[in-house]
Amino acid sequence: MKRELGNFSPEERAAQEARLRDVWETPKGIRYWTSVNNSQIGLWYGVTAFIFMLFAGLLALLIRLQLVVPNNDLLTADFFNQAFTLHGTVMMFLFAVPIFEAIAIFLLPSMLGARELPFPRLSAFGYWSFLIGGIFVCGSIFFNSAPNTGWFMYPPLATDKEFSGIGADIWLLGLSFIEVASIAAAVEIIVGIMKCRAPGMRVNLMPMFAWYLLIVAGMILFAFPPLIAGDILFEMERMFDWPFFDAERGGDPLLWQHLFWIFGHPEVYIIFLPAIALMAMIVPTFAQRPIVGYSWIVLAAVGTGFLSFGLWVHHMFTTGLPQISLAFFSAASEAVVIPTGVQIFVFIATMLAGRVIFSVPMLFGAGGIIIFVIGGLTGVMVALVPFDWQAHDTYFVVAHLHYVLIGGMLFPVVAGVYYYFPFFTGKKLSDAWGKVAFWLMFIGFNIGFFPMHFSGLRGMPRRVFTYPEGIGWDWFNLISTIGAFIFATGVATFVIDVVRPRPKPSERNLNLWNSGTLEWTNDPDETWGMRSVPIINSRYPLWDQPNLQEDIEAGRFYLPDAKSGYRETLVTSVLDAKPIQCLRVGGVSYVTIIAALALGGVFIALTFHWWITTIVCAIITLIAVLVWLWTGTAPIPEAPEMDVGLGEKLPIYVSGPASVGWWAMFITMVGDGTAFASLIFGYFFYWTIHEDFTAGIAGPGVFWPMVALVLFLIAWGVMVVARELNGRGRIAAARLGLVAAFVLTVAGSAAGLAGPYVHGMEPTAHVYPAIVWIVAIWTVAHGAVGAIMQLYCLARSLTGRMTAEYDQDICNVVLYWHFMAVTAVVTFSVIGLFPLAR
Repeated sequence: MKRELGNFSPEERAAQEARLRDVWETPKGIRYWTSVNNSQIGLWYGVTAFIFMLFAGLLALLIRLQLVVPNNDLLTADFFNQAFTLHGTVMMFLFAVPIFEAIAIFLLPSMLGARELPFPRLSAFGYWSFLIGGIFVCGSIFFNSAPNTGWFMYPPLATDKEFSGIGADIWLLGLSFIEVASIAAAVEIIVGIMKCRAPGMRVNLMPMFAWYLLIVAGMILFAFPPLIAGDILFEMERMFDWPFFDAERGGDPLLWQHLFWIFGHPEVYIIFLPAIALMAMIVPTFAQRPIVGYSWIVLAAVGTGFLSFGLWVHHMFTTGLPQISLAFFSAASEAVVIPTGVQIFVFIATMLAGRVIFSVPMLFGAGGIIIFVIGGLTGVMVALVPFDWQAHDTYFVVAHLHYVLIGGMLFPVVAGVYYYFPFFTGKKLSDAWGKVAFWLMFIGFNIGFFPMHFSGLRGMPRRVFTYPEGIGWDWFNLISTIGAFIFATGVATFVIDVVRPRPKPSERNLNLWNSGTLEWTNDPDETWGMRSVPIINSRYPLWDQPNLQEDIEAGRFYLPDAKSGYRETLVTSVLDAKPIQCLRVGGVSYVTIIAALALGGVFIALTFHWWITTIVCAIITLIAVLVWLWTGTAPIPEAPEMDVGLGEKLPIYVSGPASVGWWAMFITMVGDGTAFASLIFGYFFYWTIHEDFTAGIAGPGVFWPMVALVLFLIAWGVMVVARELNGRGRIAAARLGLVAAFVLTVAGSAAGLAGPYVHGMEPTAHVYPAIVWIVAIWTVAHGAVGAIMQLYCLARSLTGRMTAEYDQDICNVVLYWHFMAVTAVVTFSVIGLFPLAR
């Protein structure tokens, strides 16, 4: 399957590499910031996330200084509230999840043997959204406007505008914007792993890191949308007084807790699993043998991800839930220990079966596992309902949380930085500095957080800005503060070691650790993922495939050149990784920055109720996205196929399930459907807590919801017919179908809003009309997006960019309409027929 050695002369290789550099080089000046190379974006992502982490760490030190002695007045109560709210928010939303998305975007192209991930512009858009949202949220504290009601924003405290001020709006809208970045990264990661692996890299040969990131990205699609749905309900109450959490008008604050913790507890595992993924790469390298129980650890990771969605109620044991619910979720909370333990024991077995080299990465990894296990043991304790009733909202829970997150995430991340630093710089961090940093962090962490178990058991509640002396908390808080500063010194040592200048090594060694995985063939001085895309037949190809690195660098595999002048990568089949397409990915563009800035303007303007600015920014966002799609999505190629090397020709353009765009649309709509399901969950939640859900208020009736349903279903059917007509070359008829579908969509959207409007449903009066309106608006908004897609397809057809052969646009839009049809059926059946309209 590969060329004979010496097939390319040194001159030919030099010419190939020169063309590759011309295509993949990073531009200078202002154009540098528009670069969409995933490795570069991943590096920016990671550095920015670390800066946010250091900012949150400084807030934590201020918190500890305030609590070092009783009756301290270093910080005011309001600033203390802002500090601990922002500390938790930044650590969870701006560091813990984004850092792994950054690592994934940076590593995956090389690890999968790909030239690039499929949507580099999407990664760039996600990064700029993350940066803008992070600055907006973090900067609020410098204007005394930061959120001050905790990183979980419980109502009714957070819905009280007099207490929470504008800080709650900054939290809600700023984080909603940041969540866009997280979902964008999840789409990129899932499609990249499923469709851009090196030929031969079947799913059972994927690196453990790729398996974990695939699971985590899938979890993001099901965990983040419920929070987005909750944010919508929350902001509608704050902005327009719709009473979703106001008990006096039929709302219930517990709905927010359900939606938040449906997100919040899986997020703990979204953070933990990628850290385990790093350990799954580090441990085999320093044991110098393949990981023991590959299938077991994959199944354990899948099981952990699945079970994590059944644990959210253990954060709500004190809210008065029925005993059967308490028993079920307590048992589920205990059960998740099993797959988690399997992963830990796999690492132990791998180390016992090999010859362990105890390097700095292994030191941080082992220390993190020790800390995490302690956190896991206290997690078993708080999973028991009687104990949780005593420890809930005390510093015992603070200690448990930090043992799980810092042991399960931060220590492995630092291990990963020491391990992969040579990968992206060609230089190695100092062993001496690393050991000093480890012991300062390990000792400081335990001194800082272990005493909190005892202060919590002695009754110290969370989120108090001071306390009286003589009640047994003084020494515990003093010791914790000392430990916090020791830990901070260790972090500072690590940061200094990373940023201090160091000479470039005299000898070039790409695989410094003698690792077996594919990413270590990458040259950090080059901007592409792979010099040539190899054929893989092993989980550890650098150990099992002789001369692989030499053959990759010699261009003896796929895509050894860039004669077309485009950035190209291979697309392979999902299960067995057979080559099916040569994909041309997007290059340098300003449009991603413009789209992110404009969308950020929408969320920021909404925060301050600047309605005209919101509308203007929304229009700019729409235009930027349309330009992005028009110029960067699957242009019609100059030829149907191209030579990709090894005597094989592949199509440049594909559509339907074979295309990465189709998969991206499907994955995006799964996340969108999860958010919609969360709103429907809210609808029936209100029905279950009230004897009369409607409170005697007239509903939207049956007529208008059924009219809307019929119109949307006909529009969906017409779209399917239009796709078939276009595929058969009946272009005029397909265009007419697109126009008819657009008219039907507009009519269906109008009918969807007519029901609650005609029947005078006032959303501020009671939660029933409010939830009917919000579900109807959600569906009509998606109808509006569908109408824009119909016009987009029509424009592409009229300009010759969509033909019978090149029909990716309409295939993807019809896929959207499949989800749109399901949304319409559920929405109008629920609001029109349940409860039966009177």
